[in-house]
Amino acid sequence: MQFVDTNIFIRYLINDDPDKAGACRQLFELAKLNQVSLTTSESIIAEIVYVLSSKRLYNLARQDVRIRLYPLLSLPGLKLAHRSRYLRALNLYSNNNVDFEDALTLAAMESEQITELYSYDEDFDSVKECAVVRVEP
Repeated sequence: MQFVDTNIFIRYLINDDPDKAGACRQLFELAKLNQVSLTTSESIIAEIVYVLSSKRLYNLARQDVRIRLYPLLSLPGLKLAHRSRYLRALNLYSNNNVDFEDALTLAAMESEQITELYSYDEDFDSVKECAVVRVEP
């Protein structure tokens, strides 16, 4: 199994360097066919979302980030311990006004059936599709 860093995903998704993007496309095609076994981490996925949505870099809309990244995270050859959480977080992020890190938190809470969150971050209050209640200590 090999680990995939942020820049490999970005080169493929943005295609700003055709040679590198082509090599990345080949790697992800092998993963699509389950001919390689790849993995990455939650921090890498969060960094990908940050880079793609950053106003200083690519400035992609939340829905565009989801549309581009969701299929990659679904590849059979990309082994992710918490794939369903990451996919749920992408959906929460694209449909709500929360940071991706907050969406990851909500997705983790849902999967663990945790319904109360101690936080002063009022953005959590706007997410109606989760059964999470924000409380302040």
